[in-house]
Amino acid sequence: MKVLKFGGTSVANAQNIALVKNIVSNSESDKNIVVVSALGGVTDLLLNTATLAALQDDSYKAFVKEIEDRHIETIKTLIPIASQSSVLSMVKSELNTLETLLEGAFLIGEITPKLSDKIVSYGELLSSYIISEYFKEEGLGVVHADSRKLIKTNTVNGKTVVNFEATNTLCSDFFSVTPQKVVVMAGFIASAENGDSTTLGRGGSDYTAAIVAAAVNAELLEIWTDVSGMYTANPKLVKQAKAIPHISYQEAMELSHFGAKVLYPPTIQPVLAKGISIQIKNTFDPENEGTIITKNKNEKGKTVRGITHVENIALLSLEGPGMVGIPGISKRFFEVLFQANISVVLITQASSEHSICVGISADDVALAEQAVNDAFEFEMGSGKINPVVVEKNLAIIALVGDNMKSHQGLSGKMFSTLGKNNVNIRAIAQGASERNISAVINKDDVKKALNALHEEFFEENIKQLNLFVMGVGNVGGKFLNQINQQKKYLKENLKLNVRVIGISNSRTMAFDEDGIPLKNWESVLSGGEKADKAKFFETVNKLNYRNSIFVDNTASAEVSDTYSSYLGNSISVVTCNKIACSSNYSNYLNLKQLARTYNAPFLFETNVGAGLPIIDTLKHLIASGDKVQKIQAVLSGSLNFVFNNFNDKTTFHDVVKQAQEEGYTEPDPKIDLSGIDVMRKILILARESGNQLEIDDIQNNPFLPQESLDTTNNEDFFATLTKNESSFQELYKKAVDQDSKLKYVAQFEDGKASVGLQEIPKGHDFYNLEGSDNIVLFYTERYPNQPMIIKGAGAGADVTASGIFADIIRIGNF
Repeated sequence: MKVLKFGGTSVANAQNIALVKNIVSNSESDKNIVVVSALGGVTDLLLNTATLAALQDDSYKAFVKEIEDRHIETIKTLIPIASQSSVLSMVKSELNTLETLLEGAFLIGEITPKLSDKIVSYGELLSSYIISEYFKEEGLGVVHADSRKLIKTNTVNGKTVVNFEATNTLCSDFFSVTPQKVVVMAGFIASAENGDSTTLGRGGSDYTAAIVAAAVNAELLEIWTDVSGMYTANPKLVKQAKAIPHISYQEAMELSHFGAKVLYPPTIQPVLAKGISIQIKNTFDPENEGTIITKNKNEKGKTVRGITHVENIALLSLEGPGMVGIPGISKRFFEVLFQANISVVLITQASSEHSICVGISADDVALAEQAVNDAFEFEMGSGKINPVVVEKNLAIIALVGDNMKSHQGLSGKMFSTLGKNNVNIRAIAQGASERNISAVINKDDVKKALNALHEEFFEENIKQLNLFVMGVGNVGGKFLNQINQQKKYLKENLKLNVRVIGISNSRTMAFDEDGIPLKNWESVLSGGEKADKAKFFETVNKLNYRNSIFVDNTASAEVSDTYSSYLGNSISVVTCNKIACSSNYSNYLNLKQLARTYNAPFLFETNVGAGLPIIDTLKHLIASGDKVQKIQAVLSGSLNFVFNNFNDKTTFHDVVKQAQEEGYTEPDPKIDLSGIDVMRKILILARESGNQLEIDDIQNNPFLPQESLDTTNNEDFFATLTKNESSFQELYKKAVDQDSKLKYVAQFEDGKASVGLQEIPKGHDFYNLEGSDNIVLFYTERYPNQPMIIKGAGAGADVTASGIFADIIRIGNF
């Protein structure tokens, strides 16, 4: 004998009920007891209807009509016309009785618990009758059993509890003499000793099935739902969640208690003592094995089996000096909650006995606060105990597994993972069995926490990085293309899953929570909304993804001003924009401090040398205890390109224009040629060396005429270059006469920095610097005479994009 329970989604409509019939027909058991829920959504409709009727709101009648239409439509779809009359007559008769009950509630303006149970019971009564009649029409040997005659309840302390002794006898007697192979019965409903309808609580259809399975010693209890078993986490929140093939009763109870909605928590109790296995299967994928729940330990000794959560939690804290060493405080506290019929979900108490903290449903918090304050009024009045402290908008997140107690470091791993993602923990609890570690967190952090923990414990160390990219022009476009090209390599070799969630240029922005398809990101962006930097940040913050990274590929001061907001919300920042790190020293220092405080890396390798590892190398030198004595560098790829290509057969104007067109300069080439770009770079290197320096402290020796520096647009700027061609030729000739080459050099020594055009003689490290290459000489305590040299391509969209990419990988490896 087997018990099969089908939930609301499985019987939501005629099409789904047909699937249920196929499953029952294909069962190989000698007898099948089919327990069904109300048609999907009908229980909520009944509750809403009853509430409106009690409020004397006429609109309840529209809900009654909707309930009637749902059931009539289902009958007409499932039952042949020739057989519909009797079924419709029966259902309409029951609906008339329901309407009479609701009219009574409307007239008196009140609904009692007894009347509420009776009204809500109609969902299962109607669905089970319709389904049994449909099974008959399909040729199954079936009988419809009235659950109210089989499951009996008592009232204990105001709560309905099952009378197992009476129920077991009634079920055993009924099923032992029933000849039909299929018995259809309603879940959720029962009756008191006097025959009044009662209910077993939300999710009670699971409980009904378990009660019956235990009573008849069934070989198996199958719970049919809309997912293929119990998952390692809620698959609606964690897309990488996997079904658990085999799990123990205890693990299943922990997971269901802490929010795994596939199984109603009390379900396991009746079958546990009998050792009856539970199998959770998918009505819409019946071939899938789902999850089997047994008394055996989980296979392969796995530690964490699942991660789950409970929403809508509030913390209630009682504390005060008068609690220390005083017997009975805890007893009184919990007794007050018990008398108010408030269930405690989580308990934690400081070893000092100075405070007790409990987690309860947020729906009960007002009642609980008042009850506790009233109970301890005397102690609060005398200052021995403080008024109750209430914290709302919380959730509980829990790790569950039988073998957790045998493994060290799980708690540390859990809390470290949450900490890295800026998930604040308000309370912690761990049972003596060590099968569960629970933490109370802000409800807005649930999705981030679940995904971060699932990634840590279940995803083979594959780390997901969520990117939000601002600036998708020359450099940004190359960057997105590089990510798309290397996506598979990163996942297979570096265990990094990189997703671009948001992109923006100066005109439009677009987001996709599943990741923007990078093969056609241009079309996605063109169909986006109007760009708004503040809204972009708000969206990033609201999405609250773990391992979020803001990538700035612009040269905008306005964008750089937003870095503190990102870092202050634990969102890492990667940028090729030099403005922030070369701004006021206090701002630079603040950004570095925010990165440390909120565990959000702030990386800007491409600020100096594009893709060259200049800043990273400098950081390693400083971290290892070395000290920088002098820096000499050619840091402008654009200026190096210009002076490597400028000669007496070219014009300065044409070479600069070529550099701009090939992407070596900023959109405004004056930024490069004026020296301000190089000043920013040497300033950043000086600061990263541990020196406090401002941009105004750097001596700039410009080679451009003043009228070029005074221009306000590119057209006027290029016109001045043509006008002053003779002065540029003089610079070139003077260098050639000295057998030297022109290089724009930055230098830092003894706390002072300077930039300017220099004539570099043969034999110097800078002399043979080709194309747009950069070179940096670090003279340090360890490299006093022969400097550490870093040399290579220092400009261009591809190498800059690769430098940004490298910073992303660095964050992934943190």
